[in-house]
Amino acid sequence: MIDQYSFLRPWLFCLDPEKAHNLTLSNLDRAERWGLLQRFITKPIADPHTLCGIQFPNPVGLAAGLDKDGKHIDSLAALGFGFLEIGTVTPRAQPGNPKPRMFRLPEAEGIINRMGFNNDGVDACVARVRKSKFWQSGGVLGLNIGKNASTPIEQASQDYVFAMAAVYEIASYITVNISSPNTQHLRSLQSEEMLRSLLHDLSEERKKLSDRYGVHKPLFLKIAPDLDQEDIHLIAELLVEFGIDAVIATNTTISRETVKGMEYGEEAGGLSGAPVRAASSQVIKTLKARLGNALPIIGVGGILSGADAREKVMAGASLIQLYSGLIYRGPELVNECANALRR
Repeated sequence: MIDQYSFLRPWLFCLDPEKAHNLTLSNLDRAERWGLLQRFITKPIADPHTLCGIQFPNPVGLAAGLDKDGKHIDSLAALGFGFLEIGTVTPRAQPGNPKPRMFRLPEAEGIINRMGFNNDGVDACVARVRKSKFWQSGGVLGLNIGKNASTPIEQASQDYVFAMAAVYEIASYITVNISSPNTQHLRSLQSEEMLRSLLHDLSEERKKLSDRYGVHKPLFLKIAPDLDQEDIHLIAELLVEFGIDAVIATNTTISRETVKGMEYGEEAGGLSGAPVRAASSQVIKTLKARLGNALPIIGVGGILSGADAREKVMAGASLIQLYSGLIYRGPELVNECANALRR
């Protein structure tokens, strides 16, 4: 499959990045319906990992952001991921930020996006999840939730509580995204006062939902790579205090140190891919040193090879997630990372 993607990539890179993204996913859907993915994709050998009461068939997952609405669940699952994370979804549908809002930096193997949580709303996503073969067959599917752009930051917890309640029944786990740089003031939720209030509200709501559905769903928090050590230590303490089950490190970066002078390097938005790898791994190391074995870390950011996947695990991650690496390496990256971690 890697040869086919190597052939297609130059053509895809001639297109607008968002258009190429949508076209690729549409063609993946067709290939899955026609049975082609099952024939040509080499799926990883089973390597189960149990985390937060969930058994993951292998430790390589899809990061949130690639399939924001759950429109491509079955075709993405056919690439061999051990788990998928869908979203970010918000209570109400919203168009996101104006286009263009995605930019490639091939020289750095990076991507800048300022999508802005464009999605059809949480109810539409939940309906698609229920119809997917992957979910119906018991696949591990996380739902990543956020707040609407029009919701004042002081009322953000209302959006998160609403979205968590909407996805609770169908999610294997729920990720709280407070680290996207593309929704105004969102990252301020990582400050002590606001994060404490948000985690309190979510914890209280989860108790009610656990009673209602008779199951305690794991709650994860996704953080930014641009935090200093003091901020990371504070967040680690709050994670333990409020019984959050895992932390995902990290989201995209607002730093441009690694892409200075490159075309599109100064575009607004979050930078992902190879340029964020070192910062992401450092956050993981800092979290691991602070948390020990108190709760697991899921590593994401700049994984473009099996060696990069091992780096995240050596830093302290128990599982990893891919996104931008798929754009540069193609679907064979899933199997490569799974094999690297199994060895």
